[in-house]
Amino acid sequence: MAEIDRRIIYHFDWTLFSLALALCGVGVLSVVSATWGGTHHGLDPLVTRQLVWVGVGTALMTAAALLDYRSLGTYAYAFYAIAVALLVVVAVAGHSTGGSRRWINLGVLNLEPSEVAKIAVVLVMVRYLREEPPKGGWNLFHMIIPAILLAVPAALVLKQPDLGTALILILITGTLIFVGGLNWRMLVILMLATVLVAPVGWHYLKPYQRGRLVSFLNPQSDPLGSGYHIIQSEIAIGSGGAWGKGFLKGTQARLNFLPEQTTDFIFAVYAEEFGFFGSVVLLGLYSALIARGAWIARHAKDRFGTLLAIGFTGIVFWQVAINIGMATGMLPVVGITLPLVSYGGSSLIAMMAAMGVLISINTRRFLF
Repeated sequence: MAEIDRRIIYHFDWTLFSLALALCGVGVLSVVSATWGGTHHGLDPLVTRQLVWVGVGTALMTAAALLDYRSLGTYAYAFYAIAVALLVVVAVAGHSTGGSRRWINLGVLNLEPSEVAKIAVVLVMVRYLREEPPKGGWNLFHMIIPAILLAVPAALVLKQPDLGTALILILITGTLIFVGGLNWRMLVILMLATVLVAPVGWHYLKPYQRGRLVSFLNPQSDPLGSGYHIIQSEIAIGSGGAWGKGFLKGTQARLNFLPEQTTDFIFAVYAEEFGFFGSVVLLGLYSALIARGAWIARHAKDRFGTLLAIGFTGIVFWQVAINIGMATGMLPVVGITLPLVSYGGSSLIAMMAAMGVLISINTRRFLF
């Protein structure tokens, strides 16, 4: 067995490690709250599973932290191919729930390949963009390959359908291309193209997805249909007041008014019980984690590490912004979980592995 370099242990990023585990702790408490008082005596099985996923995720985060992140560039395209293959398997023989075909039943875990795709897209984009951009920045010709690499998994994810994850794939790709050195004229062209293509994308959305995108402007127009999610979430958050109703004392979740209360709307469960100040603490944890990721990106010793840190930090940023935005009625409901907090094995394990890579990037700036 190869001996671990003592400098890795000495310079281990305990700050990021602790922030990730603190958010997981908030997640476990929130899942307990969201499932309390059901038909089960004691803890709901979802809580037990979440604890298991936290344990597995912690082990994987530690393993990723000990790994030399530079080796990920070698396997980026292979990992991307595996992610795309898994998305194809889902489309053909995936497990369907609630009208969506998103999971592969592995017995001990319902694997959600779209979560793997997030990591894969970051890796393959960083692998392509790791070379310094030409003078003047990346132009239209340079963006053909990234566009294809994005289009394949995004199309497969939309087919599930999973609008939220597809949106994250697009946003994180856009973030990496912009930071990687996109030509300003190309940026304007892409923005105009997005505006022109939007009506075409609207045509391919499911009817319920269109309803959700429109209803956030006036949820009361369909309070029992497309506006139901937003209305109930706003009631839960508002009823929490300044200090909240107290742990396990929330009524919206207990009486099952909140939809998807262990996943997409878990922030509403938390805010009802811990109130405004509890929400500020949660946002503070996320802000600290995102700031730490940005700091790691800025101080990385190579371009590959910088872009990789931006990519994984960007996933957290965009998911937090969109999830809390839709829970508070500021953004449409598109189905995005709260990273490290929402229930789910695939999402939790994938995100903790990404945090481990961030730790590796920070640790190895002392070794190179």
